[in-house]
Amino acid sequence: MKTIIGGIAKDARGQIRYVNDFDMSLVKRFYIIQNADTELKRGWRGHQTEQRWFYVLSGSFEMDVVQIDNWNSPSNNLPVEHLTIKDTDLSVLHVPTGYATAFRALEGGSELLVYADYDISHAALDDHTWPIDYFRSK
Repeated sequence: MKTIIGGIAKDARGQIRYVNDFDMSLVKRFYIIQNADTELKRGWRGHQTEQRWFYVLSGSFEMDVVQIDNWNSPSNNLPVEHLTIKDTDLSVLHVPTGYATAFRALEGGSELLVYADYDISHAALDDHTWPIDYFRSK
């Protein structure tokens, strides 16, 4: 995983949020996720060949990330990295191939922009899911 740092430019006209070092040449599509409430946790969903980039448009999210060891039968005690990502971070979180994620909004109305490097026709070919309590890293 890698965080790509951005910034904000402000003047009398307003502000511009940017992540100029985010190379979008691989991006084929994007979508925006807004959870129904702050209790719902989405996941686990992983991609063996696809990668994702996450940018918080508003609010904040608790995100868990795990590197999958075996796509047919992953160990359920793999180390899980726990992150908090916020709109004030002004950065893009890159999750490369081989990982699964789970996340929940920490604030009502939080929105998460997700970029993917394959078009939608490929999505069903690389969509691995597990129950939300599957990975039990301590």
